[in-house]
Amino acid sequence: MNVVVCHELTKQYGRSKAIQNMTFRIAENKITGLIGRNGAGKTTLLKIIAGYLHHSAGDIQVFSENPFNNLKVSANTIFIDNEMSFSQGLTLKELLETAGSFYPNWNHDLALKLFDYFSFNSNQYHGNLSKGMKSTFNMIVGLAARCPLTIMDEPTSGMDSATRKDFYRALLKEYIAYPRTIILSSHLLDEVEDLLEEVLLIKSGEKCLHLSIDQLKEYAIGVRGKTVNVEKWTEKMEPISVQEIGANMSYAVIRNDRSIKELEDARQLGLEVTPVSAEDIFSYLTSKTKGGIDHVFSRG
Repeated sequence: MNVVVCHELTKQYGRSKAIQNMTFRIAENKITGLIGRNGAGKTTLLKIIAGYLHHSAGDIQVFSENPFNNLKVSANTIFIDNEMSFSQGLTLKELLETAGSFYPNWNHDLALKLFDYFSFNSNQYHGNLSKGMKSTFNMIVGLAARCPLTIMDEPTSGMDSATRKDFYRALLKEYIAYPRTIILSSHLLDEVEDLLEEVLLIKSGEKCLHLSIDQLKEYAIGVRGKTVNVEKWTEKMEPISVQEIGANMSYAVIRNDRSIKELEDARQLGLEVTPVSAEDIFSYLTSKTKGGIDHVFSRG
């Protein structure tokens, strides 16, 4: 079953398109990473899926219905981000006690255990927490709610390194115990890739890739060596990225679809063929130019 189905989805603000002609499906009970650089359109897309925003064109179905202002979607979805607001008249402990009336699958025991583990004060108020502690409390609500569709938009914002690691571990253990559809947005793929089953990579509001994390890890290879030889070997290809790495030396990233003979030809030219990490593939695919930041300093 597909929980989210989008076809040529577009969201426009004035003359600017935040989301452009996106077509994809997100299956039930998987952790999908929505990965993109800051400003790529991640939050806009997530808010459309959650029913907070109405799309401008195309079609979107969540639980087989249009999500905008939809009671069924709202009842089965939780949207976690750093802008979540709670009643300022209730303490943190009171907020957790009240949450069960909003979320039918609410796991109060889990919420209390996480609350104690992260050393919250029962009498604190959400509005008085630091940015990192707000994110941590929001995460507790998101996990304990056990909504069939759980959307987390940059959920670790403000958390320190140790807390982020605890969050990712808690998310994985809770997902194993109670599977659900989780969409986790981030611009730090290296931190979350071990959690993910699928990756939806977006660039400037457009879908760049949508594939399994294992496929992403095998998506590209790198070749390095003398510039003249790199250029000779890649002249009939379309490299994802080409960078200067020293005097008369270059590094090119290409799709991992070369034949054994082509790879042998590269080695005969003295080129080193290496794997490319998922995080680096993300960086190269979403760069504004094939040369990355080096393009700013190029001559001509």
